[in-house]
Formats: sequence, C-alpha cells, structure tokens
Amino acid sequence: MSAIDRRPPVPRYAHGSRVPGWDEAVDLEKAPATVPDPALTPVPQQLREAIEAEMAKYPDRRSASIPALHIAQRHHGWCSPEAITQVACVMRLTPAYLTSVASFYDMFYLQPKAAHEVYVCTNITCSLLGADELYERMCQAAEGHDITVRGFECLGACDIAPMASVDGEYVGPLNLDDPALIVEDVEAGRPVLEHKQLRRRAVADAKGRVENFDGLAPVGQEGN
Repeated sequence: MSAIDRRPPVPRYAHGSRVPGWDEAVDLEKAPATVPDPALTPVPQQLREAIEAEMAKYPDRRSASIPALHIAQRHHGWCSPEAITQVACVMRLTPAYLTSVASFYDMFYLQPKAAHEVYVCTNITCSLLGADELYERMCQAAEGHDITVRGFECLGACDIAPMASVDGEYVGPLNLDDPALIVEDVEAGRPVLEHKQLRRRAVADAKGRVENFDGLAPVGQEGN
C-alpha cells in the first residue's frame, strides 16, 4: 500500500460540499449550453436596464457577471434558474457560465432563501472573541423566523469583533444578548442594533472633525 493510500480520508463539513450536484455524474448526452433566445426569454425592463448599466462599466461583459447576479438575486430573492437565464439572455452568455459563478460564491443562493440574512463572522479574530458561541446563539434566536443565519470566514471588520452582517449592515462588537435583539429589530423593521452599527462609529477626517462613515454625527452627538 502506498503512503497516499494510508492517509485518513479528508474530512468534509457535515452538510457535504456547498456546490449542489458535486457527486453526480456528468450527463454526456446533454445538449451543449446555448445563449438564451431573447425572443423566447422575457426579462423585466428594470432588471434589463440595471444589468446593462453594469455591463457598460467593463470592456469585457463577463466582468459584470457578479454585479449582474446580485441584481437578479435582489429582484427574484435568489439565483433561480429563471433569474440566471434572464441574466444570461441580457449578457449574451450561457446559463452554465453564470451558474458556475453563482455556485462559487457564498453570497449567491441557488435555493430559495429567507427574507433576511445574518452572516456571523467566524474567522480568527472573531472566533477568539467568542464568535462560535455567538453563532450558535444567533441560530437559536432566528429559529422560527424568516431569517437565514450563516457563518462566514471573514467579513473584514476585525476592529468590531465579534461582529455580524445583518442584511448588509455591519454590527459589533456583539455579545451573547445581541442575537435576540437583532431578531427583535428585524421583525419590527427597525434599524438593527443602531448603536453598534459600523457606519455609526466615529472617525476623524483630515481637518480633525469627528463624523461617522456615513457622514452623520455619532450616536448621542447629533447636536454637537
């Protein structure tokens, strides 16, 4: 037996590969991929215009694949076969090409998803500060609500660790009581943990003025 044969099997996540169909054989009899026919593929005008605006930013239209898929996901709620076909029709690409892009990135959903998304950062800084337990608490708090909770390798906001993204809003540092408050804010339609939002943190500009990332005064200093 060779050395490579004696190696233990590579562990996988409990849910298996994140790419659907990873263990299915290739269908060699399947017809080759084609670009959808515009005459047979209805595309909402608003969606078409938004995708074309992204395509206009790049010399190669394929460079607009990611923003175009984001637009379609916002429009449809997920990257459904219909959504991908519509993007492919506008961009003059094959649905197979766009599916390969969508299946690679975690923020694209190839299955229906909840109305709200919470990404809990579980990378090293957040993990050392309790992100694993925070993630479990967030999953428990979101149970029974229209909220998807996912762990994320790095959200790039180590200065507010442990942190999370709630429908794109960065919040932190979080404690174990915050998941329940996040759910309450989401369900009530309120700004999520407004006092812990990254864009509400004070920063100093070149002239020494203190503002938030969004140009507003820090919470509690609006009258200053």
